[in-house]
Amino acid sequence: MADDAMIGRLFDGRYRVTGKLGSGGMADVYLAEDQELGRKVALKMLNERHARDEQFVERFRREAQNAAGLGHPNIVQIFDRGQAEGTYYIAMEYLDGPTLKELLVKHRQAPIPTAIEYARQILEALAFAHRHGIIHRDIKPHNIVFGTDRRLKVTDFGIARSGASQMTEVGSIVGTAQYLSPEQARGAPVDPRSDIYSLGIVLYELLTGKVPFSGDAAVEIAMKHLSAIPDLPSKIRPEVPHDLDAIVMRALAKEPDQRYQSAEEMAADLERVSRGAPVSTRTDDAMTQVISATSMTSAATMIAPGSAAPPVPPVYRRPDAGGFYSELPKRRKLWPWLLGLLAIAILAVAGFLLYNRIQSQITRNTTIAVSPVEELKKANAISILEGQGLKVKVKTATSESVPAGTVISQAPSDATKVSQNTTVTIVVSAGKPKVTVPMVIGFTRQAAISTLVNAGLNADPHTVPSSSAAENTVVAQSPDAKDASGNSVQVTEGSTVRINVSTGPKLVEVPGVLGDPIANAKSQLAAAGFAVTEDDVASTKPVGSVIGESPAGGSKQSLDTKIVLTVSSGPKNVQVPYVVGDSESDAEQAITAAGLQVTVTPEAVTAPEQSGLVLDQNPAHGSLKQGATVVISVGQLVADTTSSTTTGSTTTGTTTGSTTTTPPPVTP
Repeated sequence: MADDAMIGRLFDGRYRVTGKLGSGGMADVYLAEDQELGRKVALKMLNERHARDEQFVERFRREAQNAAGLGHPNIVQIFDRGQAEGTYYIAMEYLDGPTLKELLVKHRQAPIPTAIEYARQILEALAFAHRHGIIHRDIKPHNIVFGTDRRLKVTDFGIARSGASQMTEVGSIVGTAQYLSPEQARGAPVDPRSDIYSLGIVLYELLTGKVPFSGDAAVEIAMKHLSAIPDLPSKIRPEVPHDLDAIVMRALAKEPDQRYQSAEEMAADLERVSRGAPVSTRTDDAMTQVISATSMTSAATMIAPGSAAPPVPPVYRRPDAGGFYSELPKRRKLWPWLLGLLAIAILAVAGFLLYNRIQSQITRNTTIAVSPVEELKKANAISILEGQGLKVKVKTATSESVPAGTVISQAPSDATKVSQNTTVTIVVSAGKPKVTVPMVIGFTRQAAISTLVNAGLNADPHTVPSSSAAENTVVAQSPDAKDASGNSVQVTEGSTVRINVSTGPKLVEVPGVLGDPIANAKSQLAAAGFAVTEDDVASTKPVGSVIGESPAGGSKQSLDTKIVLTVSSGPKNVQVPYVVGDSESDAEQAITAAGLQVTVTPEAVTAPEQSGLVLDQNPAHGSLKQGATVVISVGQLVADTTSSTTTGSTTTGTTTGSTTTTPPPVTP
């Protein structure tokens, strides 16, 4: 589909596309307005070229399935997924911030505290995904996006898999060469430690402004992942501390067993560095192993001909005492020297113990004034107090006025003089109290607002059309009452909850179709969005014509209203009542009651008792189509002018007596 063709369209009957956010190798991403819930979404659509490729369709479905099951503040939220208009799509949380890669291109390097914080946020997302059995397999700055609250969000789970898996698809390596783990480069099975390696490269790039391995071709870069040892970040950027070097190099170990074994373990080391504490001994040891691990043998087997491993920093080892003494002349006697050395050692130990005792006494007798740390950030407060030789105990408490992470109070208070190693307790603000978001979907507008206010929250109502919900009913809320795992959602007291209130079903004018042929009538109503039900009845109207419409044409109804059309099936056959001998009025009433028409023909009679009576009818019996005509002859009294004249054999006159009338043939 053309890029401009999507703008302004209502996609899948729900998403109004308002702009294009970008394109990738597999999909296009648009900004859209969810007409049902009244919120902005990022609409990711598999592009036309890949929509017919089952491999890409499966990867796209996998992205939606994997990310939809991961409800975490550092993972992009999936709202909806489906297939429509010849393609597959995902409706996800709209993030209006830049990608981490865009910031790196602009600023090249991140401040060291910022780099640590960003890495910790990504690790939180990875730890959550790994606990749910999902390995991302494509961690890179391009897939890290900033949300409105400047929080990092991990996106693009398109090649993520559940559990350990092969890294090849149809014989090719999947992922981005600069951020591949060695096992991915080999096409070997991957596990959560592969994501740790990729994150190590992201952290390296945040600190130095460049990736550790680059080249003209993906294969060249992949070979470096397998064999080359990167420069320490501090060699490129001297202010990077040794402990941060150690974290990066452990994450970039060639062998997964030498890396961090979990995202939580790496996050713990970063937390130590952020507060000025040393990393774990295991991390320091791992860095040494990583730097010194590559031997000439492994280099020869793993690096392409003509390439060479970078120089390995020397590893200093403790001298071998036995080897040292074996080089002394054998003719010399050792015991005088040994006694001398022993005496010197004893004096040194005694002096050291005496010095420590004196220093301890001085320390006990020395008092210091506790520095004021109220209104400082927790990390700064701890650094200041520990720098004075004091111990710090941290407590947390909610506060309406003090920002989260800031010291509310301390004990002992500032300026109080205490001895070194005294414990100072600081109370750190956890921010405003948290409250549980109540479920208000299905409530009336006023009931929802009252419920939220009673819970300590503010309501932000918006009206939206709804095809199913009654007017003034809440159809959606944000944030939801439950997260993706079904747990209750808690937010800061006083936060705002958006509620979408239904304006009721949209009303549409019903087209008037009385008298129209049924086919035309159904076509008009379907075009207006209505469903139709037919009811056939006998009628004198033309067969197939509409003789009734309910609700009536011209009225306004919701589109879920069914329109009932009464359709003529033509006149029905009715029995002709026999009315000879009945009065004219009774005969007319009987015939019209049967659904027939009456035509009266007067017939002269001289007998008074025949006056006003039906003397004959046509037809006299059988059945007729409803609305047909029955002709009746009704007696009408006239004067008797009868006379007789006999002339020869001829007699002229009128004889009044019984008359037999043969009815004409019945016309059906």
